[in-house]
Amino acid sequence: MQTLRAAAVAGTFYPANPIQLRQQIALWCQEGDAPALPRPVRALLLPHAGYCYSGAIAAAGIRLLPRQGISRVLILCPAHHVYLRGMALSSAQRFATPLGEIPLDNAARAGLCHLPGVVINDEAHRFEHAIEVQLPFLQQQLGDFSLLPVVVGETSPSAVAGLLEAVMDEQTLLIISSDLSHYLTWQQAREQDEETLAHILALKGDLQGNQACGCYGLNGALLWARRHKLQASRLAAANSGDTAGDKHRVVGYAAIAFY
Repeated sequence: MQTLRAAAVAGTFYPANPIQLRQQIALWCQEGDAPALPRPVRALLLPHAGYCYSGAIAAAGIRLLPRQGISRVLILCPAHHVYLRGMALSSAQRFATPLGEIPLDNAARAGLCHLPGVVINDEAHRFEHAIEVQLPFLQQQLGDFSLLPVVVGETSPSAVAGLLEAVMDEQTLLIISSDLSHYLTWQQAREQDEETLAHILALKGDLQGNQACGCYGLNGALLWARRHKLQASRLAAANSGDTAGDKHRVVGYAAIAFY
C-alpha cells in the first residue's frame, strides 16, 4: 500500500514552482467568459497534454466550476504506460502536486473494489500524467476535495458506467481526461476532431482509440450521461498546431461540459 503518490510530471508537463503554477492557471481561467448553463456541471471532458499545448483548453472547462458544492472528484483517464484490462485504482492515501496533497476517498475506493474488472494497480498510476495534470486546476478552483483516480484500460462502456453509477452523486464531479486525434496534419485533425466532437455532443459512445485516446472511459461516461439524460456543450477546441505552432503532426484537444 502506498501512502503518497508523488507528482511525476511537475516541471515537464506543468510548472513545478507553485507560485508560477497558480499564476498561469489563474491567467487562463480569467481569459474567457464562462457560458451560463441551465444546470450545474456534472462532468467535464478535458485534455491532458502539457500545459503549453492544452492548458488554455482545460481552463475553459475548469472556470465553469463553482467554488463550493463539489466535495469529491472522480477522474477517468487512459493507461499510457502499462497494458491494462479493466479499471485500476490506486492504493495511495494522497496524491501530491506542487500545490499540496489531495486525500483519496478511502471508503468509496473500498466499495469500488468489489465491482467486476476493478483492481488496485499502483503501477498504472505511478507515471500516469493524464490524471496528474488535472489536479492543479482543480486545487486552484475548488480548494479542498477528495479524489477518486481511475485508470481505464480495455473495458466495456457498461462496466465504466457501472462504476459511475456506484459513486456519482450531486457533490461529485466527473472528469474524463482525454485528448482527441493524434499525429495527423492540422487540416486532417480539424476534420476528424469535428466529427468526433459531433459524436460526443450527441452522447454517442462509439468512439475508437484513433478518435480519442481515452475512448474506453469516455464511451462509458457517455453511456452514463445518456442514462441520466444529460446535455453536452462544447466549450473550446483546438489542436497543438494552434497552440504550439507545428502543423504537420498535431494532437487534438477539447473541453466539453455535461449537465
